[in-house]
Amino acid sequence: MLGHVALSTALILSSLIAVVSGLLCKCDICTNNTCETDGYCFASTTRDKATGIIKHDYRCLDKHISYPLDNPVLCHSAKTLNDTFVIECCKGLDMCNEKLSPRLAVRKEPKAGRPWLMPSGSLGTLEIAMLIAGPIGMLCLAFMLGVSFWSQHKKKLLAHPRYPCERGEDAADQPILGPSPASLTDMIRDNQVTTSGSGSGLPLLVQRSIARQIQLVETIGKGRFGEVWRGRWRGENVAVKIFSSREERSWFREAEIYQTVMLRHDNILGFIAADNKDNGTWTQLWLITDYHANGSLFDFLNRSTIDVHGLIKMALSIATGLAHLHMEIVGTQGKPAIAHRDLKSKNILVRSNGTCAIGDLGLAVRHDIATDTVDIPLNNRVGTKRYMAPEVLEESMNMSHFDAFKRGDVYAFGLILWEMARRCNVGGLYDEYQLPFYDCVPSDPTIDEMRKVVCLDQIRPGIPNRWHACKELYLVLKIMQECWYPVATARPTALRIKKTIASINLSGSNQTYEDVISQ
Repeated sequence: MLGHVALSTALILSSLIAVVSGLLCKCDICTNNTCETDGYCFASTTRDKATGIIKHDYRCLDKHISYPLDNPVLCHSAKTLNDTFVIECCKGLDMCNEKLSPRLAVRKEPKAGRPWLMPSGSLGTLEIAMLIAGPIGMLCLAFMLGVSFWSQHKKKLLAHPRYPCERGEDAADQPILGPSPASLTDMIRDNQVTTSGSGSGLPLLVQRSIARQIQLVETIGKGRFGEVWRGRWRGENVAVKIFSSREERSWFREAEIYQTVMLRHDNILGFIAADNKDNGTWTQLWLITDYHANGSLFDFLNRSTIDVHGLIKMALSIATGLAHLHMEIVGTQGKPAIAHRDLKSKNILVRSNGTCAIGDLGLAVRHDIATDTVDIPLNNRVGTKRYMAPEVLEESMNMSHFDAFKRGDVYAFGLILWEMARRCNVGGLYDEYQLPFYDCVPSDPTIDEMRKVVCLDQIRPGIPNRWHACKELYLVLKIMQECWYPVATARPTALRIKKTIASINLSGSNQTYEDVISQ
């Protein structure tokens, strides 16, 4: 009898242990080469376009971004030929991804055709002319017909949703979205309430439903990743960032970062949905975010000047967003610390109320406090050379130390402050918009050119004399100079910058220029 009781107790305890413990996966960047997750294990294979080197990565994919659980959308590689990145997921057995080895598609080189066989007899001038003119005429006709067909097809795409609802139902009748909410903002807010404020974004099935009801309206930007469109969803404007299939790793990473728990913030670009569109012949990867009519800070400063109040307001909002990214929130619904790695005026959006929101998180890195490791994205992109910190240009940064990435963000923030301060209109005086180091390097500088200017010559952007005559501009000048110190550890944190700028905003006219000089 006692033997049966002991056996039953052992079985119960083993079941409880199996339930409590998560899935163990092989992890090539973690301590002991293992990580634990409540979702999936995955393995990916990448080929560097420049060197042709093939790399295999093994990581964990958490449950909150693995929806639907039985077939996560983030585990789907493009069905079209992709010879640079593939991914496979698994679950059920510990270390199951250890045996996975996703295979890249192999592009077959076209076989050389046989040379044309010319007749042995000589051809007259008329025959030669007809042989040449005939094919050319056919090609011209085919080209004109193709252009006409594409023009008509594009008009139809813009006139109707790219992915209309099934059976002709109205978008509001789609059961997956439930009763029609007042707006996307209401839908996201309601989702945060039902998920205990996790802030990790909408469920992926809802994201897919939203993405397939969006009507593309006009192109508003282009970049190395693809295009940005203004779209419409139930009468609301949204921004649709469309990646090409070759940029699947960038899309995957940005969607993953945006769905980090507790990331949502007024000064971080609002994420709505991510989806992959594959019709068998081409693949598009969509990332849908809030739309801001003012565009990027780069565009805004090019066409407009700002006053002192606007400068402080914008600077404070960017510093607040950066401090939220860098901050780690501890708890069951905590947020890891995140560093941007590509902070610049083109990656910051200007909201209608004059504040800013930080976007483009495709290069962001996360800090895993449990293992004290840095989660670096699986893609070949690098940051913008013009905004790289001295230690990045010199390749002296400790890549395993997360604080080093945060200090690089602070350096870039100092350059952005300089861009805004140039456009600050004080007494009718302001400067034309320019990028940092515009007078030292060409429009697309190399790493070596930037290293010479920033590291060897110790050059920083020029300071107009008029900034010393305005107390607010002078305080901003002090902050930006602290941000671009050559010694990374001497730079202030984003939280310290936020508090310093807030004190400028609150001080008003109580603090005089003489008080600042005496500090």
